[in-house]
Parts: sequence; C-alpha cells; structure tokens
Amino acid sequence: MLAKLPLVSFDPHLGLAVLRTPNSLYAIRIGPDGSPRHVYWGVPLDTAVLAQLPDAVSPAASSFEADATADELAPQTGARFGPAGLQVRFADGTRGAQWRFTGHTVDDGELRLHLTDRRYPLRAELCYRVRPGSDVIERWAELTHTSPADGDGEPITVDRLDSASWTAPALADYRLSHLVGGWNCEFQLQRGRLPVAETVLTSRRGVTSHQVGPWLAVDDGTATEERGAVWSTALAWSGSWRITIHRDPVGRTTWTGGFGHEGVQWTLRPGQSLRTPVFAGLCTTDGFGGASRAWHGYVRDHVLPEPDREMPVVYNSWEATGFDVDHAGQVRLARIASRLGAELFVLDDGWFGARCDDRAGLGDWTPRLQAFPDGLRPLADEVHRLGMEFGLWVEPEMVNRDSELYRSHPDWVLNAPTRDATELRNQLVLNFARPDVETWAHRTLDRIVRDHRVSWLKWDANRAFTEAGWDGHPDPDRLWIDHTRAVYRIMDRLRADHPGLRIEACAGGGGRVDLGILGRTDQAWISDNTDPVDRIGIQYGFSQLHPARTMAAWVTDSPNTVTGRSTPLRFRFHVSMAGALGLGGDLTAWSDEELREATELVAQYKQIRPLVQHGRQHRLEGTGGVTALHYAAEDGGEHAVLAWRPTTRFGHQPAPLRLPALDTGSHYLDVDHDRRHSGAALVHHGLDLRLPPGDYASRLIRLRRVAP
Repeated sequence: MLAKLPLVSFDPHLGLAVLRTPNSLYAIRIGPDGSPRHVYWGVPLDTAVLAQLPDAVSPAASSFEADATADELAPQTGARFGPAGLQVRFADGTRGAQWRFTGHTVDDGELRLHLTDRRYPLRAELCYRVRPGSDVIERWAELTHTSPADGDGEPITVDRLDSASWTAPALADYRLSHLVGGWNCEFQLQRGRLPVAETVLTSRRGVTSHQVGPWLAVDDGTATEERGAVWSTALAWSGSWRITIHRDPVGRTTWTGGFGHEGVQWTLRPGQSLRTPVFAGLCTTDGFGGASRAWHGYVRDHVLPEPDREMPVVYNSWEATGFDVDHAGQVRLARIASRLGAELFVLDDGWFGARCDDRAGLGDWTPRLQAFPDGLRPLADEVHRLGMEFGLWVEPEMVNRDSELYRSHPDWVLNAPTRDATELRNQLVLNFARPDVETWAHRTLDRIVRDHRVSWLKWDANRAFTEAGWDGHPDPDRLWIDHTRAVYRIMDRLRADHPGLRIEACAGGGGRVDLGILGRTDQAWISDNTDPVDRIGIQYGFSQLHPARTMAAWVTDSPNTVTGRSTPLRFRFHVSMAGALGLGGDLTAWSDEELREATELVAQYKQIRPLVQHGRQHRLEGTGGVTALHYAAEDGGEHAVLAWRPTTRFGHQPAPLRLPALDTGSHYLDVDHDRRHSGAALVHHGLDLRLPPGDYASRLIRLRRVAP
C-alpha cells in the first residue's frame, strides 16, 4: 500500500516545494537568484517528474526578451518587465528587492518561504496553505522592516504589495472569465479571448465594487460547464483592490493581485510588518461547474463563520414602506409575514435619528421617537411573540451632514482639508481607520444589538470613498487598508460578544461581496434589483464563486419597482428559491389568493432548503430559453431542480432537460407527481419539464433516489 503523501513538502536539495490537494498539485522552485519561481499547477504528477520540469518561463531569444514572469511575487528588479507584485522604495531612492532565500517552514498544511533582501533591512514571507479535502490553495505575503523598532533605521515605502502572483501553464490559447456590472446589474459574467496585453481588473472605490469582482478564471477556450481544465483565483478583500493579467506575445500568461489600487502607499517603519489578504487559487479539470462547486465547498467549509446554520426566510420591510416607518405599520407587516412562514423580520432604513429621507440622520443610531415613541423594544417583543427573530438595517460607516454625530465630530469623515468634500446619496464616509471612530462604531452597534434583542444586522454601505484624506496623519494612505480591517474587527467582535448574531453584507446591493466579507457575515444582499428575469443572470454570475447559501434573494411586488415588469408570483418565488429565500413586498396589498400561494411556496422552499443551502449546485442550460439549477445532496439521495423560461416563442418547445449529475445506474421518483424515472434516461435523454404555457414559466421538481 502506497504511503500517503503529505499536503506540503519541501526538498532542500532540489529547492522544490510541493503542495498537494485531492485533485491538483502546485510546485515552486527556488531560483538561482533566490526568488521562488513557479514550476507547475495542474493534475497530480509524480515527484520524480516534477524534479525534471523547467521553470514556467520560455527561454529568452535575446536580452530584449528576458522576462522572469514566473516569479511567485515579482520584486521589480532584474530582467523582469511584466507587472511587479512587490514595489518598494528605500530611503536612498533604491527601488525593488533582491532576495536571498533564507529557509522555509512547513506546519500543518502551511508553507512559508523566507526571503531577506541582500542589502536592506527587509524580510518577506511568501505563505501558502492547503486544507484537507479542498483543492483551493490559499496564498498571502508578509513584509517586515527588520531594523530594531527602537533604532534609527530609515522607513521603507511600499508602493505595492500583492498577495500572490499566479502562472497559467502553456496553452494553445487563453480565455478569460470575469464579472462586471453596475448598480442593479451586478455579477454579469464576461467570457472571451484574453488579449496579448495587460488586462487590469480593479476597484478604486474603497469597497469591492459593483463594477468588477476580484475573481477570474482562465482556460484554453474549450472548457465547458462540466468538462475541461480551468484555473481560477479569488481575492479575499473588501476594500479597493487590483489584479493585473499579463499575456505576452510568446504564450505566457500570469496574473498578480492584492489590496489597494495605484497611487496608494504604505510606510514601513523599523519593526513594522504588513500582511496581505488571502488570494486563493483553484485548478480543476471538471469545467466551470466543477470549479464553482469546488469554490462553494471551500467557502462553506473554510470561509463562512457558521456554515452549518440554515439561512432563515426573511421578511424585510423596505419595499413596503421606504422611510415611512412606524410601530403600527411594522407590526401589521410582521403579523402577515409570520403567517406566510417568515422566520426573521428586518426593519430597514428610517427607524433612527431624524431619518425621514436620505438627507438626514445617518450617524444618530437611536430610535426616531415620532415613529417609535416607546423605542424599538415593543416592536422587537411583538416580532418575537410571533415566532420570528428581529433584525435591523444599519449603515455604520456613513454619516449625513444633518446629524448630531457630524455636528459633534466633523473631523471623523474622510477628508482632504484643501478639497471640497463630495457628497453621494447626501452622505459622507466615516474614517474607520481612526481608533476613536472604530471604538464609537463598535460601542454603538453593541448597544443596538443588546438593547433591542437584535439577532440580525443588515450592514449597508451606500457610497464609495472620495477625497480620502486623513488630515494630520503622517501616513494617510493607510486608511484604504485600515478602514476595511476595522470593519472586519468590529464584525468579529460583535459576533464574539453576541453568540447567535448574524450579519448580512450589503453595499447598495452587491457592492461589497467577496471572500473577505463572507469570512465574518452569513449572506450577502447581491443586488437592489429584485426583478426575477434580471436576477436569473445576476444569480448565474454570483454562483461562479459563491454558494447559494450566501445569496439573499427576495420575492417582491409586481410590477417590479426597478424595471416595471409584471411577473407571476410563482415565477418570482422559483427564482428566489435558488438562494436564501426572502420576502420584500408590501404584504398588506397582496390579495388573499396571493397570500395563500405565497404560504404554500414558502413551505415548499423549506422542504428543499437543505439541498439549496448545503447541496452541490449544477448549472443547466436547456433549449427554448430554459435555464435551470440542479441541487444534489452530498450522498446523491435527494435532488431539487428549479427551471425557468422567461419568454416563449411559437413552435419552440423546449427539449427534455438533461440532468448529468444523476447516477445512470439508479432510479428516481418525482416526489410531487409520483413518477419514476431511470437515471440513465434523465442523464442521456432528459426530463420533460412540463412547463406551463406562456412567458415567465417555471417549475420546481423534487427527485428522490429509490430502489429499481
């Protein structure tokens, strides 16, 4: 019997480090100049074969072609002309690092490569981690000024410190997949040939952004949903970020990425260190769907704070009332929501300060007395009596000028004293990098949760950073990083202080959704657009990286408030059932028939919720405008299929929908219609969906594996 190979190993004679996952292998070699160089990333290989592999760099035809693009973190020196992942400047004006490899450590799935600059007091550690059962490789970097903290060493300026650089293997061609969008149209998947150029994906907004996400995938142009090799990476950071993909004319493709955008600097003083966020990577031969399922498993097992908890069916009052909230109106909505089967009631914007519209009140987090003369506790008590948990919307990072907080602390906002402050949505951004602001925010949120028996916070952030200065601070650019770190710390402290508290990430919809924020929240509000037709595309892009459990999806009123489109209630529900189901309409205006149907559909969702939130997701593309999602239990015994056809054309009946995730040797029962099917028939021929006629047709199918 072959001995089990370690997750991480290092051969000092070869200078070769190897990281093994269940279905892939990653190898690094220490180059003659002391820099760690990429060797291989793909299906597992024998160690003897690895030892013979050259570095992943084409030989230079002349001095003009030299380009060490396979560095694990390119240091801005030598014959390197691609994007540098590390850019530093020393006090004498010298730029870049030249490394001496000083050793390594291996400990419980973690590898650290130790590097020291040959002439300056600078140390770097390139860090790698693999986890049992996951194909994801986590990478980050740590940079330290090694002069004594109490000495007279000169500061070192860090112009750029990426988390990692990745190298794709030599392929016949390269195709790039990434996510773009905007407010109300987030997570739009783009998939096209990678140009011979440098392609930059970035956010300069202080948040992850609606416009582009820190995830990408590379393949040779032939991968499909279920077949083909795909290399993908995701940055776990919720502030500004940048990823640069470099394809050169002779067939090399690399990318480097990390926090911050161009022009942001960080000063390292003697004894100080800077640690980057994780930039994780994944290789699979099972196509884009296989990559997504591997990411979903990683997020559930190693990112989310409480992955085993089911997400409740939420009712949120925003679309019913807007800012026009009061105790009596919220109680009416809560009673209807409870009868429909909602498990959590969330009071949205308008409950605090002088908040009658978006021009005032942000920062004054006490109940608005005109709306809640006895405070929020009576509403919370009634919600609990109805059998639901109580939640609140907050936007702690923002402030209106028309607020007591701003009048008391105008210096707390991001500001450049010689520049006029830009207002977006009539608000400014508080500088959470300031310790006094962080302390105030934690104390305020802690009081809100404690005083009002809150078990859910919807944490919103409705504007980007502008004029991001820090008056009087010697290192003002650090706010771009420290603000996000403070958000993380506050969320972590709240969860530790209030066991059971859950947090929903939101930023004007999907403006802050990434693996960093999901490390301390339970789900994300991915778009303010709740139109079910638009949401099919938004949710498809979201699913490339993130599991369904993290996706808040509301059923709201028809016509939709964003698009004006009218759709059937059942269609709206079936689209929202693909994630963490929520309700968001004005329930007082729903007819008795709609309320009865909604009650039935909420109950149906609860039946399939374990599959949707904890099962394996397969994206399916049918014919005749049909798309579907197939959720399978880990043991393959239970299955749920949600299928949609937004529009229909005369004479274009959809073909049976093939279900490739089923076992061809098993039989399956359609639970709701008592029909039996062979797995072979469903895999190779497909399932007749029996969709209702007309536009906005949808159906939920539940299958159970049975004995032949």
